[in-house]
Amino acid sequence: MSRSTTSATTARISGAAALLGAAALLSGLLPATATAAPAAPAVEVVPGTGTATPALVEGIAEAAPARGTAAEAALGHLAAHRGRYAIPEPRRDLTAAATVREGAEETVRLRQRHRGVPVLGGEYLVRMADRDGRRVVTGTSGRYFTGLTVDTRPAVTAALAGERAVAAVREQLARQKLAPARTGADRARARGPLTARLSATARGLVVLPQGKGVLTRHVTVTGSDPATGDPVRQEVYLDARSGFPVLTYSAVQRIEAAPVTVGSGTRLGGARTALNVHREKTGYSLTDYGRTWSTSKSPLTTYDASGKRVDEVAGTWPSGIAPVASATKEFGKAATDSGAVDAHWAAGQVYDYYRSKFGRDSLDGAGGPINSLVGVRDQYGLPYVNAFWDGTKMVYGTGDDEFRPLSADLDVVGHEMTHGVVEHTAGLVYVGQSGALNEAVADYFGNAIDVTVSGTPMSDPDAGLLGEDLCRTRGPRECALRDLNDGRTTAKDFLGATYGTDDGGVHLNSTIFSGALWDVREDLGARLADRIVYRALTRYLTPLDGFTQGRAAVLAAARDLKVSAAGRRAVVRAFDAHGIVPGWEKALGVDTDRLLGDVNTTGTNPGAGGGWWASSSSDESGQEAYSVSAGRTDGTGGVKRISPNDGRAHVYPDTDGKTVAWAAYGPDGVSVLSRPLAGGPVRTVWSEPAAIGNVRVSGGVIAFQEVSPNGQQRVGYLRPGDREPVYVDGGSHAVATALPTLSGSKLAYAKLYTDAEGYQQISVEIADVRTGRKVLVAPKGGFNGLASPVVTGRHVYWLVDDIPDDNRMLLRRADLDGTGRTDLIGEQDPAAHFWNLDATDTAVSLQYWKPDTGPQSGPRWANDKLPKVVQTDADGRGLQRISCNRGEQLGLAADTGRRTVWLDGTTGHTDLVTRARPAGRC
Repeated sequence: MSRSTTSATTARISGAAALLGAAALLSGLLPATATAAPAAPAVEVVPGTGTATPALVEGIAEAAPARGTAAEAALGHLAAHRGRYAIPEPRRDLTAAATVREGAEETVRLRQRHRGVPVLGGEYLVRMADRDGRRVVTGTSGRYFTGLTVDTRPAVTAALAGERAVAAVREQLARQKLAPARTGADRARARGPLTARLSATARGLVVLPQGKGVLTRHVTVTGSDPATGDPVRQEVYLDARSGFPVLTYSAVQRIEAAPVTVGSGTRLGGARTALNVHREKTGYSLTDYGRTWSTSKSPLTTYDASGKRVDEVAGTWPSGIAPVASATKEFGKAATDSGAVDAHWAAGQVYDYYRSKFGRDSLDGAGGPINSLVGVRDQYGLPYVNAFWDGTKMVYGTGDDEFRPLSADLDVVGHEMTHGVVEHTAGLVYVGQSGALNEAVADYFGNAIDVTVSGTPMSDPDAGLLGEDLCRTRGPRECALRDLNDGRTTAKDFLGATYGTDDGGVHLNSTIFSGALWDVREDLGARLADRIVYRALTRYLTPLDGFTQGRAAVLAAARDLKVSAAGRRAVVRAFDAHGIVPGWEKALGVDTDRLLGDVNTTGTNPGAGGGWWASSSSDESGQEAYSVSAGRTDGTGGVKRISPNDGRAHVYPDTDGKTVAWAAYGPDGVSVLSRPLAGGPVRTVWSEPAAIGNVRVSGGVIAFQEVSPNGQQRVGYLRPGDREPVYVDGGSHAVATALPTLSGSKLAYAKLYTDAEGYQQISVEIADVRTGRKVLVAPKGGFNGLASPVVTGRHVYWLVDDIPDDNRMLLRRADLDGTGRTDLIGEQDPAAHFWNLDATDTAVSLQYWKPDTGPQSGPRWANDKLPKVVQTDADGRGLQRISCNRGEQLGLAADTGRRTVWLDGTTGHTDLVTRARPAGRC
């Protein structure tokens, strides 16, 4: 439920889109056994995508092995029908994860292993029923990947993977913006460059089911973002051959007779409410044992985390906190104002809903504890307007002058706690379409719980609002984060965002699916619709499912529940109305030329110059080690493979039209490589164990940015003949340099340093690599950060952030001698919503997103808010769109004149595209 603007960073999933294709439905009849026998039930099969194992089998009634557990019976069924399921050794390659029992029905969830290594998203479900004392298999579904042959012996150690994962997340957080330390809105006395506090936890080997499989090391990186204070919990999968991250996504999901004493408190909206509390030695605490006393005895507890910063609580249990306490059973104003009363009351309501409706005992289904933390501040000790589920607990910020703590609205609490239910059932991966499904299900149940508890009828115009009660002064519609009943959000609004924004559109696209679910609830009624959606979540969905599989799951659940033909037509109508139909992803158009399709890499942008482009890419499935290719930006002459096929990840390429330079990640370190476009051997320019990015090349000079394991950033360069880099900071740990840019002999970069008065300053420095002479552009502002310096043959351009939290950056230019500093587009200009830029002597190309003019300060998750590429002349005049493509546009690189290349997600794939001139008005 974050309110912060989605940044255009470059975290993408490699090849996952290939796993999410639509499947056609095939129907047939089982052979009749005799003329007089009743007709056999209709068998419905949804074939798997990229696998010989069917995605869905229904209409069967086959006896399961009579003895053993449910899991043993399920495995026995799959083994007895190898011809149907194409799983050669189910007992070897599948392990039991969970069994869900509901009356006479059982659903066994099995997880795939390839040569003993878990397969991401490889889950198969077997549904059984008790028929006259016999187990009968009634259906199966899920994903089992039959084409995996990858070797499971890693070349990269777990320790190196942890270091690389932390470095990758640090680089991602630092990418494009170098920011000085600050306290509140004031500049702070220099304490050295601010770095993210991150730690790594090894999760073991995992096979990504892409092509023949990609062996990875899975690492969880936790901590906080130093620039925003947002919690960080990144799941990073690194190629076990090269150590380069091939999949990364955020697991912080924003937007959980007994010894019972009944206390009371006042909620933020003014309502008095009863609270289950616990008698302590010196008073009472917000600890509820009553709800789980008959099962696990694990309590629902609300903790006082006031004084704690978000970086101290995200992904870890903070020291020194205790349950919210009171000397009497009456919890007073402090507990109200912190949101503790609301959080404790709402956690109980969510628990009760899942227990009473579905028999589910807590979020994990096994009576696990539910912990809520309130009163958390941002990393600077300032008010924090956010709430999130971090995989183990709920965290609520303090709120501010306008927004109450987000525990003030039951649908927000229900949303976040439902993420915990999803995590323990379908495990929908929080990226792309599966992440949007995760958000959609959380929205649906969060809203369902709210309207159920409040008694709001579905016919109420405000019944579909989420977060409508969070504001202190604004009305419900002004305040609401989303409206599931807006009737407008359909698949035509899905633009296939690349995975650098909103984790691939998990919020941008969620209302497409949750809106369809809302329509089902309106048509079929709350009780039946809730059962259908819960059954689809727990019995059918698997981690990498998308909208098409989600539709099939809901329809299958409706059939299981014996919904009438008219009711099933209503379900179909709801999905049709929201455009979720077979082939919906293809109904898009573009105005660009594609240079390279299905780039299928993560965290590495293209380069361009001298009429050529260079880009990292993988194969269509994303299984190949990343390689660097190059071609002409006008599309002629074909594509050249530049890097060797040696198992390393070849990333961060750049070209000046004569040479391509890039970084190669391998198990023994990182190397900077180069190769002439005209042909010739690959040359190793420099090697070291640190993380390397932002490689640049011009006229034989190669520059790069190094990020050490402790987060120190510095820029180095090598001239022809240099054996070791020249570091522009002179080896000083009191200086941070980043974001290098080259043109001829001129090297420019961002510099964070301490001035003579002891304050941190930030500006751009220009070095002549032939003479070593440096000139610092006189600093002016930049208190919140500096981004994307670009040097051309005439000027240096960069972006500056002076005004806190306005989501804009001004465009500044200076001459190459450090003089002539000019602001071309001011930060208060309505058009100044920039994040990244590149330039030629003719034009400046910028990454831009449309400002949000609505009542809430965060993005509205509308498709037109996705980043776009715009362009001005060299003097900052005539700003216009380069392309009218409706999707996300990232990683821009200017070639010559006005031609620009970038990574575009409009088609649902991440393609390298180009245009030679602006498109004008869109």
